[in-house]
This record gives sequence, C-alpha cells and structure tokens, in this order.
Amino acid sequence: MSGNDMSVDQILSQMQQLRNAATQRPAGPEAINPAAQGVNEVERTNFADALTQAVGQVNEAQQTTGDLKNRLQAGDDQVTLTEVMLASQRSSVAFEATLQVRNRLVQAYEKVMNMPL
Repeated sequence: MSGNDMSVDQILSQMQQLRNAATQRPAGPEAINPAAQGVNEVERTNFADALTQAVGQVNEAQQTTGDLKNRLQAGDDQVTLTEVMLASQRSSVAFEATLQVRNRLVQAYEKVMNMPL
C-alpha cells in the first residue's frame, strides 16, 4: 500500500477534532472577536477545506483499493489477498464515515432552513 493511505483511526481522529472545534464556544472577548484568541488566519482550518481534504483522502483510498484488486487479479506476486481485503475494508469504513458526516450536514441544513424567522 502507498504511504498516503489514511487509517480509520486517523479519519475518526480528524472527525473528532472537527466536532470538538465546532462545539467549542469561547467566553469573554474571544466570543466577540475571534482574532483575540491569538490564532492567525493562516493557522485556521477552513471547514470546507477540511471536508474537501477528507473526501479526497477517501477517494484516494478507494483508488488504491481498486489498483490493488486489479494487481491481484493480474497475478502480481507482490500483492496478497490479505492486503487487498484490508485496503477494501479501510476504504469502506472511510466511505461510510464520510457518508455519515454528509448526512449530519444535510440534517443540520434542513433544521436551519426550517427555523422560523
């Protein structure tokens, strides 16, 4: 497998970090002026960028799995069935996690749209 593969633990860790960042509410002057937190704009992670990166990593995992399957079917001696099955399961779990994030985002959007003005 390539060195760019993300493990399921890494994906879940990133999802946990995003959830923690989204639920933290600063008190005091930081609540009014986020720049008062001492975080430069360069250091901030844009949610859209993080989501795009996560989807890209899931896509890469699926492409790697497809490549490994093709190599195994072609008779490549350097690829084992165990390696292919593990890659397949990793990409499947990563896809399911991404799908759950998407579902939660859609639910949140629907709730916001249904709020009375």
